[in-house]
Amino acid sequence: MPKILFLTLHRKERSPGQRFRHEQYLDFLEKNDFQITYSNMLSEKQDKIFYGPGNLMGKVGVGISAIFKRLKDVFRANQFDYIFVYRDAFFFGILYEWLFKKSKAKLVFDFDDSIWLQDESSNQSVFQKLKNPAKTGKIISYCDLTIAGNDYLANYASNHTDNITIIPTTIDLDEYSRVEIKKSEKVCIGWSGSFSTIKHFESAVEALKIIKDKYHDKVYFKVIGDGNYANQELDIKGLPWKAQTEVSDLCEIDIGIMPLPDDDWSKGKCGLKGLQYMALEIPTIMSPVGVNSDIINSGENGFLAGTTEEWVEKLSLLIEDSQLRMKVGKAGRSTVEKEYSVDVNKDKWLSAFQF
Repeated sequence: MPKILFLTLHRKERSPGQRFRHEQYLDFLEKNDFQITYSNMLSEKQDKIFYGPGNLMGKVGVGISAIFKRLKDVFRANQFDYIFVYRDAFFFGILYEWLFKKSKAKLVFDFDDSIWLQDESSNQSVFQKLKNPAKTGKIISYCDLTIAGNDYLANYASNHTDNITIIPTTIDLDEYSRVEIKKSEKVCIGWSGSFSTIKHFESAVEALKIIKDKYHDKVYFKVIGDGNYANQELDIKGLPWKAQTEVSDLCEIDIGIMPLPDDDWSKGKCGLKGLQYMALEIPTIMSPVGVNSDIINSGENGFLAGTTEEWVEKLSLLIEDSQLRMKVGKAGRSTVEKEYSVDVNKDKWLSAFQF
């Protein structure tokens, strides 16, 4: 029975990246006779300390604990056939990847963002700057296989390795089936993300203000993922993300939006928010950035919008035509079923641990 050690920052069900990249496949791997060991650096308690305000000594304690967790993984590395690294093995540096490379286990690396870059559009903390994103190339060079979420990421990885496979970010359609909820006659325009990506939603606010002025009480707006967000002009109070209500919260949305800046960081993104909407038959509008232009055939399974004028135009089309919303929503679901579902991509993950 082949053994895999998964190295992650977060516990299961905590990180969208982990959930939609590999956690969905763990049961499938176990059913195919793989033995899974999961090693996350942060516990739930440590998570609150690490991402909470202040408490420098508490954060130092979390860091020391993480060092010992990863040292434990190094000492047991030879017990495994494969060691899987999601993004990186430790907060800083490449020491642990270098040590894992010296074990008998084959090293598999997976990434789903342009993590070799600083996300310059966000407020960088000292911690984020110390991470040294440029280390990503060196980590890839240590690994026996690199899994990239899209062509753009694979192209970067090709500068450091020849052994690359592309597996898109996927949706488990058994989990993502539409829930019928009681809704008003108003059209809900919604966005899902997190506190770190709320800036992307903000880039669409100008268009949404025009839509509000145009349609008044016929529309309303919903933000999921940042409970601290508020916009009085659009009458928005953000909702926190909750695992138990994730699908039902999304199903209130009539039109899902995924605005992105056209920069190198965004080109590495794997379209997760849009795929979530599409899986639930929510007609989706995305910025034509990176993989979004591969996912969306504009006017058929969704729409692409770059300028404010295009956002207003596409939103207006969907607001005014409920039949179009239904048609585009169903086509979006079909796209996920055929190309971006767990079921369609599961054998690719199986192959990633059979070399």
